[in-house]
Order: sequence, then structure tokens, then C-alpha cells
Amino acid sequence: MSDAAQPTAAEVRAAAEAVKTALDRHLAAVERRSGEDDPAVYEAFNQLAAAAEVYDELLYDRYDEVTPFEIPGAEDALPPYTGPEEPNALSVLIRRDYAVAEPQRLLAQAQRIEAAEGEDGAAASGTVHGALGLLFGEFEPDEIASRHKEFGLEEGDSTLWVTAADDPTEPGEWLEAPFEQVDPQQVVCRFDVSAVFDDVDDDEDGDDLEGDLDEDEDLEPLDADRR
Repeated sequence: MSDAAQPTAAEVRAAAEAVKTALDRHLAAVERRSGEDDPAVYEAFNQLAAAAEVYDELLYDRYDEVTPFEIPGAEDALPPYTGPEEPNALSVLIRRDYAVAEPQRLLAQAQRIEAAEGEDGAAASGTVHGALGLLFGEFEPDEIASRHKEFGLEEGDSTLWVTAADDPTEPGEWLEAPFEQVDPQQVVCRFDVSAVFDDVDDDEDGDDLEGDLDEDEDLEPLDADRR
């Protein structure tokens, strides 16, 4: 960045004052919290995150310096809840991804299902997609999730969203497109599971290990074996 494009010292100072103001507002919102999902706290959090990000960028551009703290990005958070205070209905949206890690194990399980049912006709268990149809037709999704290794599957990412509504939906209303009309502001809670989180932990552990090895050169090399 050229000198002409750099922020002024006054702009950096103003950004620092904005962070202080946002901190006071966030603390006040937390002290007045009306519940676990108070939208005022959420809004104050977003304002604090935005102010800190601006200050951090200006500080770096002007002085080539960074702050010692990091506030999670607001873009990954849910918007404030604006649904009914006392919901009369709820929807649970679940997505679980799997990889077919052992096709032969999957086919064998499907063949056992067919044998137990004693159905005549062409065997659906002869193909992977046919075997999957049999598997999910026989077992509940939660049971498959808990026994996925038995069925030759490997877990991928998963997410669960609970949304609230004033009234139950009409029968058959959303069956053709079950996830299209989700309003993020109606989401009561959300739970995500991803290997991305494990990768972050592994990287942090690896950095700590590297630092320890640098301090003690007599240590033997270690073989890291993580899933």
C-alpha cells in the first residue's frame, strides 16, 4: 500500500474509540440479557466484531501492527431469532453426508436384508445404489448414523437445525423441496459436525509439538497418527 493510501493516525484513533464504544454496548447488552438468544446481545456482538475488524485493518495498514485478540466472524453466525416466542410447531432439519468406504460390506448387509425378507424378483442388493435403498428402507437414519461402519460407510459433515413456527405445516406442503424455505431467523438452534474442526485442532497441536521439538533437540522423531 502506498503512503498516499494509508489511513491517517486520526482514522486509526477513531477506529480504536469505536471499538471501546462497541465493547461498552456489548457489555451493557449482556448485563440486560433477556434470554439465551437475546437479539440485542447478538446485535451488540456483531457491532463489536465489525468495529474490531475495522480497527485491526487500519492498525495494520498504518503501523504494520495487529491486535492480540480475534473475534469470530459474524458471517458464520445465525441472524437474531425473530420467530414466535412460544412456538406451537417445530421442524428439525438434518443433513448427514457419508462416503461409501467399503462397497462390499454394504452389499453384504443389503443381501442379508433381502434374505431375511425373502422377497422374490431381481435382487436390489447387487448394486450400490440398490443396496443403499435397502439399507435406508430397513433402518432408521439415527441407527445408520450409530452403526455406519458396519454398513461400510464413512461419516462426513453433518448439520442439524431446529426451526420454530406458529402453526404446523399442511400435510405434503414441503415434501418436494424440504430445505428450500428455511428462514434463518426462525432457527432456534443449530449443531454442526465437520472434519474442518478436527483439522484446525490438528494444526494447533502440530504447532505446539513443533515448538516443543525446537526446544529439546534430543527428542526422537515422533510419528503422528490421527484419524
